[in-house]
Amino acid sequence: MKDSLYRRVLSFTNARLWQLVHVDVLLMAALMLLIGGGLFILYSASGQDVAMVERQSFRLAIGLLVCLVLAQLPPKYMRRASPALFVFIAILLIGVLVFGVGAKGAQRWLALPGGLRFQPSEIMKIVMPMMIAWYFADRQLPPNLKHVLTVLGLIVVPVLMIAKQPDLGTSLLVAVSGFFVLFLAGLRWRYILSAAAMAPIAGYTLWQFMHDYQRQRVLTFLNPESDPLGSGWNIIQSKTAIGSGGSYGKGWLEGTQAQLDFLPESHTDFIIAVLAEEFGLLGCSVLILAYLLVIARGLYIAANAEDNYARLLAGSLTLTFFVYMFVNIGMVSGILPVVGVPLPLVSYGGTSIITIMATFGILMSIQTHKRAR
Repeated sequence: MKDSLYRRVLSFTNARLWQLVHVDVLLMAALMLLIGGGLFILYSASGQDVAMVERQSFRLAIGLLVCLVLAQLPPKYMRRASPALFVFIAILLIGVLVFGVGAKGAQRWLALPGGLRFQPSEIMKIVMPMMIAWYFADRQLPPNLKHVLTVLGLIVVPVLMIAKQPDLGTSLLVAVSGFFVLFLAGLRWRYILSAAAMAPIAGYTLWQFMHDYQRQRVLTFLNPESDPLGSGWNIIQSKTAIGSGGSYGKGWLEGTQAQLDFLPESHTDFIIAVLAEEFGLLGCSVLILAYLLVIARGLYIAANAEDNYARLLAGSLTLTFFVYMFVNIGMVSGILPVVGVPLPLVSYGGTSIITIMATFGILMSIQTHKRAR
């Protein structure tokens, strides 16, 4: 009896502690599982480059700090700031097109003091759903045609600016984050079916505006064997690595495709192919399970949010995270074209990690501030 009472008191104390620091324990535990596993795989995928793992750890630490800071901010303040943030980031996107910093044929960054660079389009992934959720927060749902068209205008303008950089992957993710809010707001099926009917026209229009290398990615997706030593090399090596891993893999640091440098971009976009080769289907299943835990918790937070703004924002951020995961795994396994989307919290990278961790800071804020009331 005393032991049971002690456990209850201890559990209550711990719950109160996490609530006071605005940390959702279940979500944080799933994130730590992903981050820890990601660093473990990165060590192998980078060719045992300790310096690279240290840099990634530093970025993850910054991302975690951003997450915890945002978790302290009540959602009502985020709601008030949403329009101003949207306008500010849109102005920065114009700045990128006018005097941005270029690299590898793309102009996506703004130069900062100290030689640092900043990519505003990454921030737009969060600000877009904040803006659309703010727009719908006090309006009657489901939205009528006027409101749908207004929201489509808010989505299309930034997306076109990002696509102009060019950055097809980020522009698609920004568009998806906005469309998810629209969908969760109760978009009527007649609008969805009308959009589906226009998909061939939209696809043809998109094809006309795509760059040559983007068209080549689509053609390579349809037939990678047409140029096995050129544009099809990445996806062929990726599928070879995934297939050779079998059920249990070849063992850590024992993957030939990654360790012998047959697999390009093994530490960034194609890192899950390294996991599949070294830990097989079992390792990939554990990783996907961790992702599903994060997504399930995010959807729970969205379903139990206390107002429309928080509900739409949390739902959109969670579903966009799912798209991150799905698109990366899909393009690495050859069921989707390669669009340069990293595996969230696992691929080596900077801005995207901080952006994703900021997403979870918002989710924790929505969950823990609701409890405090």
